[in-house]
Amino acid sequence: MDMKPDFTEVLEVASSAGHILLENGAEISRVEDIMGRIASYYGVDSREFFVLSNGIFTTGHAGKMEKAGAQASTYANVEFIPLRAIQLSKIVAVNRLSYDIAAGKCSLDEARERLESIRNSAEKPGWELCLGSAFGAGAFAAVFGGGWADCAAAFVSGLLLYVFVLLVSGRYLSKIVGGICNALFASALCIVSYRLGFGHSLGNIIIGAVMPLIPGVPFVNGVRDLANSDYIAGLTRLTDAMLGFLCIGLGVSTAFLLDGWIFSGMIQLTGMTLSPETAGFWIQLLAAAVGTASFAVLFSADRVHYIPSGIIGAAGWAAYLLLVREGGATPVMATLAAAFLVCLLSRFAAVPYKVPAQVFIICGIFPLVPGAGIFWCTYDLLSDQFALSLSSGFLAAKVALAIVFGIIFATELPQRLFQPLRRIRH
Repeated sequence: MDMKPDFTEVLEVASSAGHILLENGAEISRVEDIMGRIASYYGVDSREFFVLSNGIFTTGHAGKMEKAGAQASTYANVEFIPLRAIQLSKIVAVNRLSYDIAAGKCSLDEARERLESIRNSAEKPGWELCLGSAFGAGAFAAVFGGGWADCAAAFVSGLLLYVFVLLVSGRYLSKIVGGICNALFASALCIVSYRLGFGHSLGNIIIGAVMPLIPGVPFVNGVRDLANSDYIAGLTRLTDAMLGFLCIGLGVSTAFLLDGWIFSGMIQLTGMTLSPETAGFWIQLLAAAVGTASFAVLFSADRVHYIPSGIIGAAGWAAYLLLVREGGATPVMATLAAAFLVCLLSRFAAVPYKVPAQVFIICGIFPLVPGAGIFWCTYDLLSDQFALSLSSGFLAAKVALAIVFGIIFATELPQRLFQPLRRIRH
């Protein structure tokens, strides 16, 4: 280029890239890294960005780059960026654009056009999201011990749940009210199915049906932000994830209370059951793979990433089962090892696919999420079994912490051991 572009235009393009990343669920360190990479290539100081979990502060001074004609002397911009529906494909697209820019393959005008195209790219069709929810619900009903009839009931409930999300809660309800109503709607469908004799284990049906509502993205990103010393963003996102779990618990509780009011007594469940129909090792692996791939659909990953996401999720669940069934490990220790493996495999898969490892980590971790523990903690609390509720809740908390430490340990390990093998940062 004969002259460097106006520094305000550079900062606007970098801010636009950060906006797309942040609103679609990217972790803070990635947003800062990509914004800095774009600015540095076009000659602007890359230390002009301050990124929070829902906002970007951008400042600049013309003196920090060669002027090309008349320019403004300073630049400042503050953007509030609420988290929207997660679209991992947009994170991947912006990530690739940043490396094209750094390689000198993209002018500033071309970068602006590509960012606008990414921002306006079509979302996943509704039918695909509904099928993702349905298959995810059915598969996780099997993973958590349901029989074939329970999987079928969860499949139907998961399908109708996402129809409700797309047509009602996603359009007209706030995040908190929508989260409660989604869980209430899914649980009510499961209870009606059970009352009609369709399905044998109500607990497993509900656990599978509400899995598409689990706030996996803020949970995983919160952990990674904490690992990168972004404490404010990490705690904010983990709080958001905990709020999501609370909304699910409130929705499930309301469904049981309404059923008990209508039928003069709450349904009595006998605790967690494991059906021999789906307990086989290979059936469990297939269910974990299908369930994980379904979350890749729900999070709008590129279709080419569905299969590797499923394989990584199945590998993590296989490690968990082998450690618990054959190795005698506790659920907490098995979860720690499995989460470590999922994160490690995600880092390996990120290299050939040239995408952030976040794409595979977020999806692959779902078979390990303590969905059953959250359900039984809620149910036992409603049925006045406080000791059992405390036990289930404490176990779920320990499993969640095991996932946290598994991700942190594996995130740190590849950065030191595999850096020579990587051409781009994942």
